[in-house]
Amino acid sequence: MELKLEQVSKNFGKVRALEDISITIPTGMFGLLGPNGAGKTTLMRILTTLLPKSGGQISFGEVDWSKTQEVRGLIGYLPQNFSLYKQMKVHEVLDHLAVLKGLQKNRAQIIEQVLQQVNLYDQKDKKIGQLSGGMVRRVGIAQAILGDPPILIVDEPTAGLDPEERIRFRKLLRQLGEHSIVIISTHIVEDIEATCDRAAILHQGKLIAHGYIGELGELAEGNVWHLEVTQDEYYQVADSLHVISSHRVGDRYQVRFLANIPPIGAVPVSPSLEEGYLYLMKESV
Repeated sequence: MELKLEQVSKNFGKVRALEDISITIPTGMFGLLGPNGAGKTTLMRILTTLLPKSGGQISFGEVDWSKTQEVRGLIGYLPQNFSLYKQMKVHEVLDHLAVLKGLQKNRAQIIEQVLQQVNLYDQKDKKIGQLSGGMVRRVGIAQAILGDPPILIVDEPTAGLDPEERIRFRKLLRQLGEHSIVIISTHIVEDIEATCDRAAILHQGKLIAHGYIGELGELAEGNVWHLEVTQDEYYQVADSLHVISSHRVGDRYQVRFLANIPPIGAVPVSPSLEEGYLYLMKESV
């Protein structure tokens, strides 16, 4: 089943925060990418029914988004700032949240299943305050998937995680995306590139591109270049070009940059998602 957004908009007074967003999101990993202020959080709050839309339609099968309680039964949500009582044990937290979600029958079995799913069963008797940041995020996912919702929404999934925890958390999201719609919202391109099949890019409340990850990178085709320069040339290049990355090899610098018309000696290279994203941001200014 697909989640469909048709001409979704949001106004705050005279300010247009979202402008006619139309996307179809199938089962799998889907990313919402954009800088701060792009409208990602507004869209996430609308999808989770925390904020009413000003216009447009959202549907999932026969369910219309105006039926708030029905919609909330379909969605698991992990916000960026997810806090829990540090003195409560993991299984106690999940039991409390399961009750709030209306899960009465087989609650202990359901909690055991989600703990196994997020690889926290051995930590179930630990207090929240004893867990690492990555484990707390996994508890967050565990509460989000209580009741097996078909749609999972995660805001800034790897915020505050160390590199190893980030990899584990991405793997977990990817597994969940095999049978659910998993939407992640972030400004970190690497999170999208490492986990998502498709993505949408928002800028100033507008949908400026969406599609498969490879397709979004290809939007910068012919505008990403590689150039090898001396140290003296590097400082001149850094001031005059839109440099994406650079590293030193011996006494020379390898530079990747965006340009419509490159300097002499530059070689075209295949763009990544990050370069496609940066190109779109540059062109949208």
